[in-house]
Amino acid sequence: MRNRAKRAEAQQTSTGWWLPVEQLTLPMIEGIARSKESLLEWVHQVGLSALRELFEHDAERIAGPKGKHSTERSHYRWGSAPAELPFGGRRIVVRRPRVRSRSGQEARLATVEHFQRMDAVPARVLNQIMLGVSTRGYEHSLEPLPAGVMARGTSKSAASRHLIARMSDKLREQLNHRLDALDLLVLMLDGVVIARRTVVVALGILADGRKVVLGLWQGSTENAALCTALLQNLLERGLKVDGRTLCVIDGGRGIRKALEDVFGDLAVVQRCAVHKQRNVLDHLPQSRKAHVARALAEAWASDSAELARRRLKTLLQWLERNGESGAAASLREGMEETLTVLKLGLPPALQSFLVTTNAIENLIGSSRRISRNVTRWRAGDMISRWAAVGLLQAEQHFRRVRGYRYLSLLKRALRGNSSKLDATEKAA
Repeated sequence: MRNRAKRAEAQQTSTGWWLPVEQLTLPMIEGIARSKESLLEWVHQVGLSALRELFEHDAERIAGPKGKHSTERSHYRWGSAPAELPFGGRRIVVRRPRVRSRSGQEARLATVEHFQRMDAVPARVLNQIMLGVSTRGYEHSLEPLPAGVMARGTSKSAASRHLIARMSDKLREQLNHRLDALDLLVLMLDGVVIARRTVVVALGILADGRKVVLGLWQGSTENAALCTALLQNLLERGLKVDGRTLCVIDGGRGIRKALEDVFGDLAVVQRCAVHKQRNVLDHLPQSRKAHVARALAEAWASDSAELARRRLKTLLQWLERNGESGAAASLREGMEETLTVLKLGLPPALQSFLVTTNAIENLIGSSRRISRNVTRWRAGDMISRWAAVGLLQAEQHFRRVRGYRYLSLLKRALRGNSSKLDATEKAA
């Protein structure tokens, strides 16, 4: 009984402290919310008043002060008319003065045309969508307008039109920007799946360690004709391949053949270790996947290409002895190209970055993240638009690659007079 009384007393004491705090805090929060709404309304009113003053000043410059007769004026006022302007993520209708010449021709107000050209609505729609707002909820995500102001362009269909226009601009920017000034050292190519369609992404690593999205195309890395066309597109846009370039690929036969056809012996190919491991494990029962995955990881983590080659051959023999011919064939195909970066003798930090196309996988994650609200994919162009926006958004936050300080060693190994690759290839 005594403990129960103490608990009741403690609860009453804590409640007694809480009620005054709650009574004091809630009015403060409500006051802050009302102050924010009032401040926003005041800012909008000031902005609209400033627009009207600018329009009036422009009309006065052409037709002279309102209500003052002048025999020398060449224009005169003719009432007012509605003008549609972008404002706060929507289009609003404001009154503008009308000015006519003596011959009856309508005079254009420079300020009105200036603000009409500054159409920030598509950009605002895109920003809101990337923050997770759906086109249906776009109107509710905007700040409220002052009473009496007419607005349009915030419906679901209007938001969709603005979004498509802005994303189409982003796609054109992604596909057409020039590549002349890039000092390319590494080219990464991978096919990633978005909405059950494959999109091929090209990522460049420059000599100073910066990452650059070079382009994207819909199709598969197994399609040699498509891959040849995309590599030629890079060259047509000014990409310079002045010497041997490390090409990290996902293992698609089409992209491998295209590199040989377009770049010839300038393409030094590294097969992505993650894709190779995935392909090998797909041929195995669940009971053997852990052992084989560990053996592959240990081989590719070796201190030298020679040791890695011995370990991979040992694993290959084990697979064949245990009847896993499919996994053995998958490992044997392109096995030597999984050791390309190891042959260069690079520091571990840079080496671990260059043996996979994980940089592209991480990059495309931005496209998947910002398109999470899309429920219906209607066409291939829609997928390309979303992918382009995601890539450009991610590119704004790029940092230099891990181990970028050692890229000079990579450049020397690829393009030096005595390349390590030549010696190791002869030994293999």
